[in-house]
Amino acid sequence: MDADHVDRVFAALADRTRRDIVRRVLHEQESVSALARRYDMTFAAVQKHVAVLERAALVTKHTHGRERLVRGNVEAVRAAARLLDAYEDVWRGRLDRMHALLDEGDPT
Repeated sequence: MDADHVDRVFAALADRTRRDIVRRVLHEQESVSALARRYDMTFAAVQKHVAVLERAALVTKHTHGRERLVRGNVEAVRAAARLLDAYEDVWRGRLDRMHALLDEGDPT
């Protein structure tokens, strides 16, 4: 994942509605219309949220009959999780080094 894509993914996930859409469509694909009925906002607003998620590759849309179905992209979510895990590893490494330094100074 390049830096621009990382920015798009985490910017998309920074919004509560978009996180909820991702959660729902990871479980089961839904039409944009069905998603729009779930939120207290216009169809156009939900469409914009889906477009942001699509640009971040967190969801894909495909046509089924007259509907546009939205499906979650599990691999994109896993890639974001791996990036967060890498940050956690850095943080845990720092903690381990701090503990080691404290243990060196402990006279007991």
